[in-house]
Amino acid sequence: MLLILRPIGIYRHVPCSFVPKLSILMCSGSPKHKSTKAAFMEKPTQVLENDRLQVTAITSAIPFSVEKDVCSKIKKDRSKVEESEQTPITIDYSKLHKDYLKLSKIKLTSLVVATTMAGYALAPGALDIYTLAMCSVGTGLVSATANTINQFFEVPFDAQMSRTKNRVLVRGRLTPVHAVGFAAISGILGLSILYHEVNGITAALGAANVVLYTLIYTPMKRISIGNTWIGSIVGAIPPLMGWTGCTGDALTLGAWILPGILYAWQFPHFNALSWNLRPDYSRAGYRMMAVTNPDLCRRTTVRYTAVLMALCYLAPVVDVTHTWFALASTPLNAYFLYLAWKFNEHSDSANSRKLFRFSLLHLPLLMVLLLSSKKCWTSTTEKQGDKVVSSHNVPPAAAAEKSNPLSIFTSIASATSTVQ
Repeated sequence: MLLILRPIGIYRHVPCSFVPKLSILMCSGSPKHKSTKAAFMEKPTQVLENDRLQVTAITSAIPFSVEKDVCSKIKKDRSKVEESEQTPITIDYSKLHKDYLKLSKIKLTSLVVATTMAGYALAPGALDIYTLAMCSVGTGLVSATANTINQFFEVPFDAQMSRTKNRVLVRGRLTPVHAVGFAAISGILGLSILYHEVNGITAALGAANVVLYTLIYTPMKRISIGNTWIGSIVGAIPPLMGWTGCTGDALTLGAWILPGILYAWQFPHFNALSWNLRPDYSRAGYRMMAVTNPDLCRRTTVRYTAVLMALCYLAPVVDVTHTWFALASTPLNAYFLYLAWKFNEHSDSANSRKLFRFSLLHLPLLMVLLLSSKKCWTSTTEKQGDKVVSSHNVPPAAAAEKSNPLSIFTSIASATSTVQ
């Protein structure tokens, strides 16, 4: 510093164009300032281009030149972030069908349809392929509507999360008009199919689920941790829709076994998932248990896993399954409960990941056990209008005629014509 300031004081009347050379020469004489010379020589004009009279700024400009480079790098990085977030909308019509499938969250919708079909198959009614297909298609379209509206509302928040920043609306692969149009068409078609081809109760449940998911659960995610309980109700309604699609009745105790299992299963599943996504949820401003109340997150995980196990023991009591289902499901549920307890004791990323991965395996295995142990496979019933006639009173000749494929397609065609 002294070596530089003294020449500056001596040569203060010298033109400024000579001063950098002199200061550099003085610095180069000392090996201690060798790196300083290199740092200053990179951008010698940036310090003096604004004010030629502030020659003493040369000494302070040597360390500050590095900071200026750092600031320029931060500005460049900032521009990259803004450029990536403000992606222009470019629609590739050759991939439009794939973008619509992503907009509907096809994997989640497929799970919803699977639970609906399981609820239909578990019900103690006749297996009508046409009604099952219409119930599944209508429920899938309604689920696509709810998922689309959810993404439409959460575009600015999805852009802040690593898990959701590549969704089609965030990346600009679809316009908001496309999303609203797709949601409207799929919603109208889905509810119409459920109402006209299945029954009014199932259509009402589907409409209620859309309202519950889009107008209550979606905004509540940024207000209260109660969104987890509302979201669990949303996930429990599809199997109830399957049951009502088969029987037209939602008031029996057996109708609520599978919805109750789905409701309880979502707590260990989602709590384990959200535990490792806490930075993302916190950055986006979502009020999740894992972020705002970790202790409650751990406790509810264990509690609802135990409730799930109790519901499996209740299924034979209400004549939904045989007794051996309670025995066969015990090892599966016991290990699930053990992982939940382990997550409660040591809430690290490894235990939460194990719990989440096993939850993905637990649900399909439990549903297979549930359906394979169904108690009322033989007591099938046939619905004719508003009447329900037991198949035990049907003569063998008539039963054989009804099992004929030609007669089945004829009855489907006649039922369709009466609806129209």
